[in-house]
Amino acid sequence: MNNRVRQFSPLQAQELAQAFNREGVEYLFIGKSGAIILGFPSTTQDVDVFVPKSRANADRIIDALEFLGFELDRSLREAIREGKDFVQIKSGPFDVDLVHAPDGIRDFASAKARSVQHEIFPVANLRDIIASKRASGRVKDLNDLPLLEAFREEYEKVHAKPLRSRREKFGK
Repeated sequence: MNNRVRQFSPLQAQELAQAFNREGVEYLFIGKSGAIILGFPSTTQDVDVFVPKSRANADRIIDALEFLGFELDRSLREAIREGKDFVQIKSGPFDVDLVHAPDGIRDFASAKARSVQHEIFPVANLRDIIASKRASGRVKDLNDLPLLEAFREEYEKVHAKPLRSRREKFGK
């Protein structure tokens, strides 16, 4: 493994999404990489994905990561299968963080219900991404909050579902 500084690129997200989708993995892009997929102008070093704790899903994740060229030793495989809250994987073509229990988000099912589909990418709702960063309490996450909040406001203006007219709503 070389010592170069890695940086997230949309191509990595695309490769991961294609492999996860092919294997039937349940997941959501989360964190700054999720926001970047939605257009947030920033950088990060890794791909963050929120995955539910499930042995079957874990096996699909392992298959997808190995297909992409990740080398998963026994301890990484066990951490993924056991649903360890945070599994950092640096043994592949890019860095991936698997998050089974992100701060500030109750559970995968509720996050999935609020998520957005952006092309091939299932992405956590920006409000969940922000809540997770706020709940983490990490200085770097707290520093991102004002820009993420501003981005969320603009994103929601552009992507808001049109409200039905009063006539449609009340049948008049």
